[in-house]
Amino acid sequence: MANMKPVNSLINGRFAFFQEFLKHPLQVGSIIPSSRFLERRILEAAAITSAKTIVELGSGTGGTTRAILRAMPQHAKLLSIEINSHFHSLVSSIEDDRLIAHLGNACGLKEIISKYGLGAPEAVISGIPFSTMNHSEGSQVIEAISSLLAPNGRFVAYQVSKRVASLCRPFLGSEQIMVELLNIPPMRVYKWEKSST
Repeated sequence: MANMKPVNSLINGRFAFFQEFLKHPLQVGSIIPSSRFLERRILEAAAITSAKTIVELGSGTGGTTRAILRAMPQHAKLLSIEINSHFHSLVSSIEDDRLIAHLGNACGLKEIISKYGLGAPEAVISGIPFSTMNHSEGSQVIEAISSLLAPNGRFVAYQVSKRVASLCRPFLGSEQIMVELLNIPPMRVYKWEKSST
């Protein structure tokens, strides 16, 4: 019971998320943070428990970030990239030596990974709304993910829109798709696995 978040903390996180959605609707993919059911589905799809290097694109208020940290191995590293400065400050306050919180744009993914001297990620998880990005930026992010992923690495994107699938197919092939209904709004969870050859 000690690990449960206080009710005030949950309410404050949801309120902050909604406020930032109103201020930056093109950057924030939903009006409230992910449900625990969606978080569980994302972690299973990304096989977090066996990953050494994990990248999260779009950490929001840090709910999924905390879920990743709880599930990942003790020796693993999590690079969390957030473009919104308010969300970044919330994630930066998480006390865990395995977390690297970076304020920046996912378009700079290759440079950001290089900056922190990280190896090829076994898992990349994205909550950034590809539906609001222009095609060039979206393709740039997906190309970077595809080239950086370790062999057999997983890319998992949780999205309201189907747009990420058409962006990914030229780089990562066909997707697996699941739908999590126990989330507001219901969310599609897409998964790609990079070929080992």
